[in-house]
Amino acid sequence: MNKLVIALITLIATNANAKHTDVSVLHDKARSRSIPIEITFPTNAARCKTNTPCPVAFISAGYGVSHQDYQFLSKTLAHQGYFSVAIRHELKTDPPLSVTGNLYETRLENWQRGAKTLDFVRNTLKSDYPHYDFDNLLLLGHSNGGDISSLLINQGASYVSGLVTLDHRRVPLPRNKAISVLSIRGSDFPADKNVLYTVPESQTYPVCVIEVPNSKHNDMTDEGPAWLKQSMVTLIKGYLHGKTCPTLKDTLNN
Repeated sequence: MNKLVIALITLIATNANAKHTDVSVLHDKARSRSIPIEITFPTNAARCKTNTPCPVAFISAGYGVSHQDYQFLSKTLAHQGYFSVAIRHELKTDPPLSVTGNLYETRLENWQRGAKTLDFVRNTLKSDYPHYDFDNLLLLGHSNGGDISSLLINQGASYVSGLVTLDHRRVPLPRNKAISVLSIRGSDFPADKNVLYTVPESQTYPVCVIEVPNSKHNDMTDEGPAWLKQSMVTLIKGYLHGKTCPTLKDTLNN
């Protein structure tokens, strides 16, 4: 029996798909920074191979929200074949998020730190998980997490192919024909000027902005109402399957 247990432990330790399944914190030595994460494997992980890698998504939490409070996203992504990494960006030692002045300027340090974190997580995990595609990342972010994700793309990250934001409000969405964008909007707060698209821009880029009626910014987590989570899941699944923006809007209305 002891030999069997040892053999099983050895098998798990050497399996590329099992490696780091218990990782909860990454350590960025260059910045002396600990990064809490939660990894969720696709439900069909056995089909992920080095020559046919499965897609990868990073989930960036909103400010003051645990990275573990987006299970509805992680589970949805897992069923869609994605390896997902939920990331917490704020630590207790970080300065508080600015609430005064020109918020784009006063919060930029926070977003830049978060963009560096996304880059570090990607570079760290890429070599450990060769069965997954870290060169065509899907970024998802709620609120401040959406601002961080948008900033990373706007800074020219070449390994991102898609973006989903849940009611982020400050950083302009990418104007990039190589990046498909879905921005799900709450109905209680407006986005800042130039964050969303003009009509000509929405017709030029592969983008879709959809407001969910009667939805609240702070409810776009596991703690939100079931109907809102289901609405977001429906939109995200449609986006992942390549549905057009008008079709997504019709799906939500139905």
